[in-house]
Amino acid sequence: MPTLLLRLSAPLQSWGAHSRFVTRATEQAPTKSGVFGLLAAARGLRRTEPITELLGLRFGTRVDQPGKLVRDFQVERSRNGLTSMPLSYRYYLGDAIFLAAVESEDRELLSGLQDALRSPYFPLYLGRRSCPTAGPIWTALREESLVEALREEPWQASSVHQDGVRSPRVALRMLVDAEEGEPGELIRDEPVSFDPERREYLWRTVSESFVEVENSRYRAPERGEASDHDPMSLLFEEI
Repeated sequence: MPTLLLRLSAPLQSWGAHSRFVTRATEQAPTKSGVFGLLAAARGLRRTEPITELLGLRFGTRVDQPGKLVRDFQVERSRNGLTSMPLSYRYYLGDAIFLAAVESEDRELLSGLQDALRSPYFPLYLGRRSCPTAGPIWTALREESLVEALREEPWQASSVHQDGVRSPRVALRMLVDAEEGEPGELIRDEPVSFDPERREYLWRTVSESFVEVENSRYRAPERGEASDHDPMSLLFEEI
């Protein structure tokens, strides 16, 4: 069954699934509703239009570069400056990279989504409008299943991040829609409608696992080569 892969990279990303009131949290990986919203924007679907063609897609993601949690706060006042609104907090993932995947029996649908991502109708954001993508979104259409494609695709982390991992292989976290009867974590981010007047999301079961991929930038130390690893350095770190 064919699978469409998307490399999601940006200075900031934010994938909310249960944000409320003055605190806008982010999940540690892209949500299904967030990625489907991105696909709908690329296709030119407005929020009030049905997303029927996307509802049957299976979704998964691989955490290639987890990034760091970033907190921002916002202050809002009325136009005349007399009324102050509550201080609100926004959470983001900084310098993160994910490999998202959608699977469908309809190869033409996936091909159409790929074309739309290459020339999107609306601007594309990774979770929030304050999180534009870092350039065009890299995509690839694979003939393998979603799980196989996520397992076999080369590591998508930045070269700087890969250089910092001193191992020939690395374990990456993988989150996919669970098969029927398969255990997993429940998360309410299955989109049904993006209409502002009747937004609707369903629960889905997410299966978590880890996959090992090759670090192509790893270079084994040569015999006699000095190492910068200092096992005594921990004694001098500030607490």
